[in-house]
Amino acid sequence: MKNRGKIVAFFLIVLLFAGTIGTTITGITKDINLGLDLQGGFEVLYDVDPVNEDQEVNRELLEATVRTLSERVNRLGISEANIDIEDPNRIRVQLAGVKNQNEAREMLSTSARLSFRDVNDNELLNGSDVKEGSAKQDFHPDTKQPIVTLSLKDASKFGKVTSEIKQMQDPETPYQDNLLVIWMDYQKGDSFAEETKKEEPKYISSPAVSKTLNTSDVMIEGNFTVESAQRLADIINSGSLPVNLTEKYSTSVGAQFGEQALDKTVFAGIIGVSIIFLFIIAVYRFPGFIAAVNLSVYIYLILLFFELMNGVLTLPGIAALILGVGMAVDANVITFERIKEELREGKSLQAAFKAGTSNSLRAIVDANITTILAAAVLFIFGTSSIKGFATMLILSIVVSFLTAVYGSRLLLQLWIKTKFLKNRPGWFGVKKRDIKDIKDSTEVEPKVFNREVNIVKHRNKFFIASAIMVILGIASLLIFQLNPGIDFTSGSRVQIMADHSLKTEEIENDLEELDLKEEVVLSGDNQNVAVVRYDTVINKDKIAELKSYFNDKYGIEPSVSVVSPIVGQELVKNALYALGIAAIGMIIYVAFRFELFFAVTAIIALIHDAFFVLAIFSFTRIEFDVTIVAAVLTIIGYSINDTIVTFDRIRENLQKKKRVKSFKELAKVVNKSLVQTLTRSINTTVTTLIAVLAFLFLGAESITGFAIALTVGLIAGTYSSLFLASQLWLVWRGKMIKKKPVVFAKKKRTEGPQV
Repeated sequence: MKNRGKIVAFFLIVLLFAGTIGTTITGITKDINLGLDLQGGFEVLYDVDPVNEDQEVNRELLEATVRTLSERVNRLGISEANIDIEDPNRIRVQLAGVKNQNEAREMLSTSARLSFRDVNDNELLNGSDVKEGSAKQDFHPDTKQPIVTLSLKDASKFGKVTSEIKQMQDPETPYQDNLLVIWMDYQKGDSFAEETKKEEPKYISSPAVSKTLNTSDVMIEGNFTVESAQRLADIINSGSLPVNLTEKYSTSVGAQFGEQALDKTVFAGIIGVSIIFLFIIAVYRFPGFIAAVNLSVYIYLILLFFELMNGVLTLPGIAALILGVGMAVDANVITFERIKEELREGKSLQAAFKAGTSNSLRAIVDANITTILAAAVLFIFGTSSIKGFATMLILSIVVSFLTAVYGSRLLLQLWIKTKFLKNRPGWFGVKKRDIKDIKDSTEVEPKVFNREVNIVKHRNKFFIASAIMVILGIASLLIFQLNPGIDFTSGSRVQIMADHSLKTEEIENDLEELDLKEEVVLSGDNQNVAVVRYDTVINKDKIAELKSYFNDKYGIEPSVSVVSPIVGQELVKNALYALGIAAIGMIIYVAFRFELFFAVTAIIALIHDAFFVLAIFSFTRIEFDVTIVAAVLTIIGYSINDTIVTFDRIRENLQKKKRVKSFKELAKVVNKSLVQTLTRSINTTVTTLIAVLAFLFLGAESITGFAIALTVGLIAGTYSSLFLASQLWLVWRGKMIKKKPVVFAKKKRTEGPQV
């Protein structure tokens, strides 16, 4: 009866989760904020510069600037805006879902320092003389042309100003002198006399003053449309910025680009997760079904927590979520493999479950912590989209640990004592013929496909193969180098989309009309996306012209990214910092949990894996952008995960030996450990690769490079953890074994072993 109650509890728990997920998942996904890469939008990074030499740009001034920018964004009717202060003296603005990106760009960057001057550029009135919120769009009573009206605080002051201007006259000037020149963002060096010579002068308007005007109402005339007049009124009402803003980086994603990226990425994720479920059930049978249930709960909890955190979900964030599935699967695989080992030793299902879950916990904890270290470094040194990826990765690791370790154990434990599973090891993927008698104390060597394998014997072949590949990689990097994206070199990148196939010559001719001719590369499923890269930074007026041109032609707004040289240099510096700090952090942790010899060989393996990603990108000439840096750091986390699981098994087997005095004995221990972890490593890599390959072949084009980097890194990481790291440790540690035998004393679970 007791066991029957547990089975009933199992089904009730599963039904409860299924009902909760089914009834609430739609609402949760609708409430999650999508990044601009998933719904279109605009992002810009500004350098904050003082208006004059006496002004100090401090935190208070930056916060005042953010408040003014927020007011302007609100007037655009944008609810999903993120405006953040970044060191040193920078402000990043992200506007997801904004419809008129050109309007948003102009409204944000305009300092809005309104001034009324004479023809000699002497300031007579400024924005502080205008009543707050008084500016509005109107029409001229005579010409019916759009104008901007505003009210001044002091009518007598305006009367005095107009009285002075009407008396101004200089017969030597080629223009009328009794003009009231209205400027927006007048800067030192600007000249009315010079601006009159230009087709599009910088000042807004210059009405003639023929009489004294004792009024507080002012009309600003100009070559306005209704929209531009309303925009000027909004800018005046939002107040002037207390600083100058210089654009250093910007990216805009058309709504159609974002919508397509979201659809493709979600589809790829669904296919990838579905195949993972089928794979893990096929390999691990009943425990695999338990894992699939917990993975479903994991995905639901991730989305729920992310929505509660008010996070912004981006393409890399979705990738981190799906990759977290791989981490969750890994924790389950480690546990299930340990249970299978105990069953093969002849233990009862209950005893195998207890021993397997206990022995796997330490490896799971160590592997997850090292991956979190990599994700934390990503968060600290990454840009906005990379921070989103890192946040999702950390959240994924924590939730996957809880669901995989405690969730799977809880559900599996409800079945362990039932008669139904007692004599059915096949439901755990173990054949009866592979189970030895519990009374048989002879040690059975682990096998792969029922064959004894000596991996260690071939270590020199692996070393030679790795050395050859490293030499080829170095040659490729020296000859071809990398193909850096504008993230690292500065410049501009334009993506033009149509609902039909494009022709290179046609796009190049269109760009020539805009004085922006450059080589065009076609991509997309139907060659319907044209990608153009410029070494120079395209100014915002040209970007507006380009967007308007192709939006009118194809009905889809192009996506444009612009990076200044300074930002590109900083990205390179931060990427190197991130890699260096991640490596140092892992050395310290692995040395503490294992020993220094393990830590150093683990880092050599990580460098090996990261290097292969660089070499592949060099050889294939695939564009290397900032998302690839995120991929490299993710690979480091995954690779150390694999390596630590193998090291943990070596440590455990050495603890059983207590003392190893010869190289031959040490080699035997290492080989046994490698064979024992081989199946787990392959299964984990396969499940993670399923998710990554789904992104590569079915996902959005913008994360293709990211997926390629992860694919290469996962394969290299599995190879290095199995055939390189452990065997490097064996050779290095084995040389000193005569002087210093390997002694591993089994201590408390929280302490590392000593050598």
